[in-house]
Amino acid sequence: MSQNIQPARILVAEDEANLRLVLQKELQRMGHEVRVAPDGEAALRLLEEYNVDVLLCDINMPRMDGMELLRRIYQRPNPPEVIMLTGHATVESAIEAMKLGAYDYLSKPYRIAELDVLVKQAAEKRQLRVDNQRLRALAERASATPEIIYVSDAMAEVMRLVERVAPSDASVLITGESGTGKELVAQAIHRMSRRAESSFIDLNCAAIQETLLESELFGYEAGAFSGAKGRKLGLWELADNGTIFLDEVTELPPPLQSKLLRAIETNSFYRVGAVRKVQVNVRIVAATNRDVNEVVGDGRFRSDLLYRVNGFQIQLPALRERPEDIEPLAAHLLKQLGGMHPPELTPEALDALKSYAWPGNVRQLRNTLERAMLLSNEGRITTAELPPEITRPAQAYAPVTSAATLSSANSDGGAQNLSSPATATPPLREMERQQILAALEQTGWHRGRTAEMLGISPSTLYRRLRDYNLTRRP
Repeated sequence: MSQNIQPARILVAEDEANLRLVLQKELQRMGHEVRVAPDGEAALRLLEEYNVDVLLCDINMPRMDGMELLRRIYQRPNPPEVIMLTGHATVESAIEAMKLGAYDYLSKPYRIAELDVLVKQAAEKRQLRVDNQRLRALAERASATPEIIYVSDAMAEVMRLVERVAPSDASVLITGESGTGKELVAQAIHRMSRRAESSFIDLNCAAIQETLLESELFGYEAGAFSGAKGRKLGLWELADNGTIFLDEVTELPPPLQSKLLRAIETNSFYRVGAVRKVQVNVRIVAATNRDVNEVVGDGRFRSDLLYRVNGFQIQLPALRERPEDIEPLAAHLLKQLGGMHPPELTPEALDALKSYAWPGNVRQLRNTLERAMLLSNEGRITTAELPPEITRPAQAYAPVTSAATLSSANSDGGAQNLSSPATATPPLREMERQQILAALEQTGWHRGRTAEMLGISPSTLYRRLRDYNLTRRP
């Protein structure tokens, strides 16, 4: 047996109480994790709650016999390997079970050593099958996962923290403005962790309708609500033994926050419409572009849930705080977008990119370069292909619509230059509000173009408009 094969997770379905107890004790003594069931129905319920490698199944059992249990199991995704336990008179039934998909069978009486060897072989077969599925998924994900490009000391410190926390099972909270690359950092934590060969599941908590969030996260049973014709596994269950990334976690509605807290504390949850818990082993990586102290302070996010997801915090710097990364990032993004023959940036265009504040960060930089590449001629991007807010940044993002600025300008007869920066740095929240308002004015309050200009999703823009009470005045 390969050295990488872990002790098997075994379920024993056996109606004879003494034999069931002996099998459990002996297999546990050999290092396996063992659960037991007195009949087929009980075994099926346990299979719904636990990830099992090998099922040891007696053929003759009350309520649901081994053959029916075998048929039910092979209707499930990723079933365990099944070893049938049979008396001498039912060898024919055991052979029939193998035709249905059973791994092997043992006739009673059998030696524990013989059973142990068979269990390890069956567990190894299942692990190889699961590993093969994971490797295919990893290969697909690796080809689609962008690199983290940087030369700045600020991002070097971020990656140092990632390397330190990744091998642990600590929950991680990644904070930073929209578009700074929080999902890439979450993927890097997963790739460097011991869970790298298991699933990385991501969920944008703000992008899914509130009424669908619970069933998306925890799944549901058949008949749980109108239209639920069959069982659906939720993202939390699909992330078992892997990592789940909860993007914009502070946007979770309060009722779901309490259920998420319970799931994290107990490593278990209920599917919607279910009466039995599902056990999982999941690592939490969460992200938010909010000020966590602010959302906890005003009651929008539970403090006890924050403590659970914020076992280790990583703050991502905004792109304007690391301008030295703009040139390598632009070169990398153009290579991604342009393939074998990416366009070149003229020195003037590069200087304009470096001088801009990038309220939408790296996401906005990518959108800008993609647009410029489509407009470029002869493989060169000049300032003519860049949006006006980048070539004239002072005009584009001066808080000219801020009531405070207008009041100040009026008080001295309009002598103050509205495009000049304030002497004192405004709070981040006010800066964001001013940037959104300026972008809205540029696009004539077209929300889709405003979101694209800022490099954020339309749903994020809608929430900001609501939070800052921004409505177009006649």
